[in-house]
Amino acid sequence: METKNRDKGRLIDYRIFVPSLLVIIAISVPFSLYEERALTVLEGTFNIIVDVFSWGYIWYAIILLAAGLYLSFSKFGQVVLGDPNEKPRFTLFEYASILIAMGVGSTIMRTGMLEWTSVANDPPFGMEAGSTDALLIGNAYSMFMWSFQVFAIFVMAAPAMGYILHVRKRPLMRISEACRCIFGDRFTDGAGGKFLDIIFLISILSGAAVTLGLGTPIVTYNLSHLFNIEVTFGLTFAITILWVVLFSISAYVGIDRGIKRLSTFNMYLAGGFAIFVMAAGPGVFILDYFTESVASLTTNYVNISLYTDSLAMEQASHMQSNTVFWFAYSATWAMLHSIFAAKISQGRTIKEMILTYLLAPTMLSWLATGVLGGLGVHRHLTGDVPVLDLVQNQDEMAAIPEILASLPWSTLAITVFAIVAMIFLTTTLDSTTYTIAAYTSTKDMSKHEPSRLLRILVAAIIAAVALVLMRIGGLAPLEVVSGLMGLPIIAIQFLTIYAAIKMMTQDRAWINNVRGAETHKSSHQKNA
Repeated sequence: METKNRDKGRLIDYRIFVPSLLVIIAISVPFSLYEERALTVLEGTFNIIVDVFSWGYIWYAIILLAAGLYLSFSKFGQVVLGDPNEKPRFTLFEYASILIAMGVGSTIMRTGMLEWTSVANDPPFGMEAGSTDALLIGNAYSMFMWSFQVFAIFVMAAPAMGYILHVRKRPLMRISEACRCIFGDRFTDGAGGKFLDIIFLISILSGAAVTLGLGTPIVTYNLSHLFNIEVTFGLTFAITILWVVLFSISAYVGIDRGIKRLSTFNMYLAGGFAIFVMAAGPGVFILDYFTESVASLTTNYVNISLYTDSLAMEQASHMQSNTVFWFAYSATWAMLHSIFAAKISQGRTIKEMILTYLLAPTMLSWLATGVLGGLGVHRHLTGDVPVLDLVQNQDEMAAIPEILASLPWSTLAITVFAIVAMIFLTTTLDSTTYTIAAYTSTKDMSKHEPSRLLRILVAAIIAAVALVLMRIGGLAPLEVVSGLMGLPIIAIQFLTIYAAIKMMTQDRAWINNVRGAETHKSSHQKNA
């Protein structure tokens, strides 16, 4: 009893947070000090896994998508996460905006603008590099990266997490708690449960630090071009601190006043930027190219989804190797996305949650890729910006401000682009700090929000790890480690899907926890 009382008085559960942080430090410091050797070992390990299990990652994403469609359209899809009589916490637009901001983030600004170049320079299916076919499949592949499979990876642990939080009202919002119905109380409350929770925290802390480190150049390179200054660690440090301030403020004020408002504002700002690019840039070409890109994607969707490049006896093409890495890296983030989606889905059905996460971010990503990729391809074709040469011979990120500078009112275009990217990353990291704080909190998460102080503490830790690694050049090892961390997460994902089905079956939730539950019960009794 005394132990439980002491735990209730604590801000954070140190039994899972401290070991996770120590593992991150243990990985980061020696690997950063001996980066070249560490990268050789880590990348060699990761490449072996990719070579042996390429087919596994591809089928993993497809199976999760199939599981998502099954849960949505089966009897489980109508189960409400919470009181069936309560209204959803957010309107559909607010809900979709938050999921988009969490699911897409600033990475779409980079991949939407530049991913087509990697495919065009190293195309699949025997296409000629730089050909029109390669340019089309390049943009189609950019859309595929932000499509149904990756968002299925992000959301499929959410049904179990949402069910334990909003229906069973379990106090701790943790993976171990979701798996209680599988492993029992002794495992969940003991070392086994702690082990599951520590794996989750390690993957998220490393992934968050890498995201902050990799997202910063999207802004720094644009500011460098705008003010004609060099990209230095000082500039990177200043941008990172600004981000910390922004997502600390947003995290401090909470979901409703922070993440929700930033997310909806950024949807309007991003939409305005897209309209500006269309009006001031090659609008007709972008619309034509977007239409052909969608046609190329739909025609080749199965081919891209199942592409292993098995007959290439030499090095695999960019598309094959990147797809495997993309799914592995997405798996690292999967539990974070699912836990946050579960937290904000109070009052939504399983079907609404899954389909909104599959459709809303996909549609936004396709539009962003169509506009940004279309602008880049147009500048390449007209010769205004030698995009393919830039990405091959210089830092890839340097091509973004060059493309934006080709627009009228280029200063405005670069500024707005940087602001949109900054807000996207802010909401992503805001959601991250919120989720980690909720995950490690000792409060009852079915009734309370995580401590504001704890959110700020988490934000500071993520920023500190990212800055130290950026300073000593050690982000690359942690990036590979975060990709490797996706392997145990994949196993945990399938456990949570099984747990969700088992819990809803035990509770007969498709009868007892649906809208109009009394009508369903009487109808079921008559049929019986």
